[in-house]
Amino acid sequence: MIPHADEAITRDGKALILAYDHGLEHGPVDFDPNPATADPERVFELAGHDAVTALAVQKGVAEAHYDDYADDVSLLLKLNGTSNLWMGEPDSAVNCSVEYADELGADAVGFTLYGGSNHEVEMAEEFRDAQEAARDRDLPVVMWSYPRGQGLKDDTAPETIAYAARLGLELGADIAKVKYPGSPEAMEQATSMAGPTKVIMSGGSKTDDLAFLQTVKGALDGGAKGLAVGRNVFQRENPEQILDALEAVIFGGSEPREALREANGEVHDAALD
Repeated sequence: MIPHADEAITRDGKALILAYDHGLEHGPVDFDPNPATADPERVFELAGHDAVTALAVQKGVAEAHYDDYADDVSLLLKLNGTSNLWMGEPDSAVNCSVEYADELGADAVGFTLYGGSNHEVEMAEEFRDAQEAARDRDLPVVMWSYPRGQGLKDDTAPETIAYAARLGLELGADIAKVKYPGSPEAMEQATSMAGPTKVIMSGGSKTDDLAFLQTVKGALDGGAKGLAVGRNVFQRENPEQILDALEAVIFGGSEPREALREANGEVHDAALD
């Protein structure tokens, strides 16, 4: 990675990436809890929130909507992705070139790598081409580093997540997105393995507000520089509220309970104690 390369999609060295590649990766089921978010315009509106440092989408969504929001949203263009209809060994089709991402006005590019898959070698070579093309255009590179495959028994084991973070450094990512390994101590192991490559946490499936914020705080305490989150924002009835709380925790250093109280407009709520 190159120092300061990620500044277009970070704030004070930290990131809150709103991920919206779910329509391809997971399908319509992810929009069922909040049907309005099936419309990309709703999520582009959310991405204008002060807490959000970038919006990650596939090229078709960017083509259709980004021009209308370019003044307010930093675009992270995902270069690869595969539908949940795919049932083979983990792989990810390259759907967009770095050159075309740059033409669309992307501020950064993202690429999924399934370390441990039978397709790892091919994916790593594809990442190489994308990373070097991005360097030619001064675009930061975010790696979705997800160890996965038939030979991998536990994709959230601390040593596996640390390896995932290390792949980001070794292959030249500016930011590595990894799953939370379960504790601040395990996250610290991962961030130490990544060296100067920033590590951010994957938001995962929707959970309780407080539990989610506490997990984010645990990741930050372990050295993570933020998170990339989708369902834990856009599946909520009031996504702006959780973004307010995330901003307080990530950029303001607030404790999760206090951040949630402030986001809810409460001075104090004994039920949260």
